[in-house]
Amino acid sequence: MKYFLIPFLCTTFSLSIAGQEANVRPKIGLTLSGGGAKGLAHIGILKAIDSAGLKIDYITGTSMGAIMGSLYAAGYSGNEIERMARKIDWDVLLSNQISLPVLSMEEKEEYNRFNIELPYINKKIRLPSGVIKGQELDLKFSELFAPYYQIKDFNKFKIPFKCMATDLETGELVVLENGNITSAVRASMAIPSVFTDVTIDGKRLLDGGLVRNFPVKNVIEMGADYVIGSNVSSGLSKKDKINNPVDVILQLAFYKEALDFKEEVPLTDLYIYMPVEKYGTGSFGSSKQIINRGIEVGKKYYTQFKKLADSVALFPDTEIKQPASVSDDSVFIKEIEIAGLKKTTSSFFIHMMNFNTNQYYNSLTISKAIRRAYGSRYYNSITYTLENLGADSAKIIFEAEENPNTFLKAGIYYSKFRGINTNLNITSRDFLLGNSRSMISVSVGESMQMDASHFQYIGRNKSVAVVAKVNLERLYIETFDDFKQDGAYKQLFYKAAIDIQNSSNNRYSIGAGTSIEKVHFNPAISSVNEARGNFSSMKTYVFFKYNTLNKGFYPTRGVKINTELGRVYNQKPNVTLYQNGIPTGPAAISFDNYTRFYLDGLAHIPINASFNLFTEFQSGINFTNKPNPLNNFSIGGLNGYFRNQIKFAGFQEASLNSPSAVMLQAGLRYNVVNNLYLIGRFTSLLKDFVAINNGPAQASFLSGYALTFAYKSPIGPVELSMMYSDQSRKLQSYVTVGILFKKRSAFAPLFKSKLNCK
Repeated sequence: MKYFLIPFLCTTFSLSIAGQEANVRPKIGLTLSGGGAKGLAHIGILKAIDSAGLKIDYITGTSMGAIMGSLYAAGYSGNEIERMARKIDWDVLLSNQISLPVLSMEEKEEYNRFNIELPYINKKIRLPSGVIKGQELDLKFSELFAPYYQIKDFNKFKIPFKCMATDLETGELVVLENGNITSAVRASMAIPSVFTDVTIDGKRLLDGGLVRNFPVKNVIEMGADYVIGSNVSSGLSKKDKINNPVDVILQLAFYKEALDFKEEVPLTDLYIYMPVEKYGTGSFGSSKQIINRGIEVGKKYYTQFKKLADSVALFPDTEIKQPASVSDDSVFIKEIEIAGLKKTTSSFFIHMMNFNTNQYYNSLTISKAIRRAYGSRYYNSITYTLENLGADSAKIIFEAEENPNTFLKAGIYYSKFRGINTNLNITSRDFLLGNSRSMISVSVGESMQMDASHFQYIGRNKSVAVVAKVNLERLYIETFDDFKQDGAYKQLFYKAAIDIQNSSNNRYSIGAGTSIEKVHFNPAISSVNEARGNFSSMKTYVFFKYNTLNKGFYPTRGVKINTELGRVYNQKPNVTLYQNGIPTGPAAISFDNYTRFYLDGLAHIPINASFNLFTEFQSGINFTNKPNPLNNFSIGGLNGYFRNQIKFAGFQEASLNSPSAVMLQAGLRYNVVNNLYLIGRFTSLLKDFVAINNGPAQASFLSGYALTFAYKSPIGPVELSMMYSDQSRKLQSYVTVGILFKKRSAFAPLFKSKLNCK
């Protein structure tokens, strides 16, 4: 029977068996092309190969094909790779973002507040070599390949493997077959101008797809007698598909590869083209659909894989390859080496990670330590390799690239309340003193705002900070009476504060501080009751902040709490009240000392992949029975603008004010597709439940609703909302575009109700 199969195999393998002994099993090679997100379709081929029981002897891949191929070569099955790919948060993995929970508390408020961040080095703005650095990608690969850290020769994987990269300096092909597998696959997928290049052995490497996106020649060189090639790339774009500068750059970049591709395809014995043309290289939002499409194609080729497996099985293996030696994921770290530090010290780096020798670590705990240091924003990237010292012990070698000391940032924002503004920021570390962060932010436009702060970290673990802050703001504020606009004010606000806080972990901070505030106001549109002048006050307070939200925008899980208890004192008024434009006598407004409490809590609970339940609780109470509308809490708006604001779905900002208010909001968010959301909110609010002038409390209940269409755009969230309140009985619109300058602002808006004068 065996001899009758020889002619069949000569045809099947597209090569002559002559010269080979009849009992030598032909070697099967697998080549997986690059193609960005489209490369996820390769999973379907891997699953079909597993189902057919076909043994692969060699694998080559480029870009996403290198990722899929390296995981399969290391020992993961097609099913395991599929499960991992479906669980990955691609938005986080393929971006410069790091998961919000791992940022230090002081960085969470500032992270992702600006659309553009550019390093400022040697008095020049430096453009990065790529948009995406890929810190999370490095960590994910390190976690996946952790059991194989001892293997530095890719030929010693369960299946020998090679991947392709391009030398940035010469433009020549670089075949990666040894070293750190994480660095190798990162280099292979470093699309120019998208990902930053990767340095290996002194060479700056980019995506191998620039010169060889379908490396069939290389799998043949490894010894493959029969080649299965899976291709997800549709080649160069047609002229009608080239619509922007990025398309032009990619077209030119991959021109050389297109010529090579014509030579590679004829070398395959079984060529599989994946019909995924409607997806792009960046279509990771459609990852599930791409994987499903690949599985459909894999099922169509199952019969051929099975026949091939059955035919090959008739040949005995003369070479029995042992599976890759896999260590337990845990490793005993005996030594630490840190490379790349120039401005920060080794002790600071280790303290930031809270990392120690002579302890067991696994890939997840190492990644957690790295994220902790990365969350300080002192480092641009942190990678590591493990050097085997025998007996499940190792030396860990960290390679750290520090962030430039100074960054320039910019963004835009629009709302009806603030108008359109350009937000600018300069952030510098160690500018005044070591272990510090100094920052100035300016919002320029229809409203004006300036924030300046200096964080001085102290203590062995740099978990304690002294914070000096200055805030200035100019606002135009409409005032309302019975839900109708009855005037407007121009308001100038000044604040200086100094805090001391402790953030022993990245979930919470606790502290105390003292501030001095001054507000100056003048009517812009006259009303029956007006106030002109200014007053100042001091406040001493304690605060607690807690944040485990997983994202800054549209989080799906976690809790956020901001609470403050303070004493307001030393109020110095210089205020004149008017009624119908005529100055009145002394006002029934108290500037006595009082205690103030504020709480804002938010929780997100995932229901499934598409639906998210969230609830928010806010409360503000001035513990005094003497009236002062100047210190009241502002009610209205879907976003937080004011220091004393209580949000309410149903009113515009500054629609009402009260010395005491408690709000409970429940909402449901539906992820329609990719970055499109539909959000429904119901809000209930109780106000005026603290008695004034020792009389009975005048508590009143409010209810409101909002329906929001939202899009997470490159410049930030774009939200179009319709609001309604049972009390105002008005349907109102609410529009915001971009990222808030900061979710806290000036003094409470002034008069939303009539002043009591006598």
